[in-house]
Amino acid sequence: MRRRFIIQAGAIALGTLAVASPVMALAAGKPQLEVWKSPTCGCCHDWIAHLQANGFQVAVHDVSEAAKAGQRLKLGMPDKFGSCHTGLIDGYVVEGHVPAREITRLLKERPKAVGLAVPGMPVGSPGMDGPVYQGRKDAYAVLLVQRDGNAAVFQSNR
Repeated sequence: MRRRFIIQAGAIALGTLAVASPVMALAAGKPQLEVWKSPTCGCCHDWIAHLQANGFQVAVHDVSEAAKAGQRLKLGMPDKFGSCHTGLIDGYVVEGHVPAREITRLLKERPKAVGLAVPGMPVGSPGMDGPVYQGRKDAYAVLLVQRDGNAAVFQSNR
C-alpha cells in the first residue's frame, strides 16, 4: 500500500511540474505561454488562436487594462513598447502581435533580453489579419527589447 502511494505521489508531482514549468512544457514539445489581456479583445483572441495553431499552449488571464499595464511593468517591458496583450514564456516577455515563428526563434537563440514586442497593433500581424482587413498588410518590426529599455529589430515584416 505504501509503495503504491509513493508511486502515485511521484506521478502527480511530475504531472504538476510539467504543467507548471514552461521549461518542462518546452521539453515536451509544447511551449507554455501565459497571456494577460482584456476579456473583450477580439484581436487578442485571434493572436492566441494563431499561437495554438503553431503548437503553443496558452494560459489566458482576462484582466482589466490597469492590471494588464501593471503586469507589463512587473515583467520589465517598458510602456513605450505596449500593445493590447502581454505574454510570458520561459522568462521572456512577449508584448503585442508577435508571430509564433519569432517566439520560436527567441526560445531557440535565447538572447539576453526582456523579450519581444510589436508595439501598437499593425494590420497584417497575427491577430490583426482577419477578413475585416481585406488582405491589407502594413510593414512592421518585431523588436528585441533589452533590459536597459533599448530595442533593436529582431525581424522585419513587410
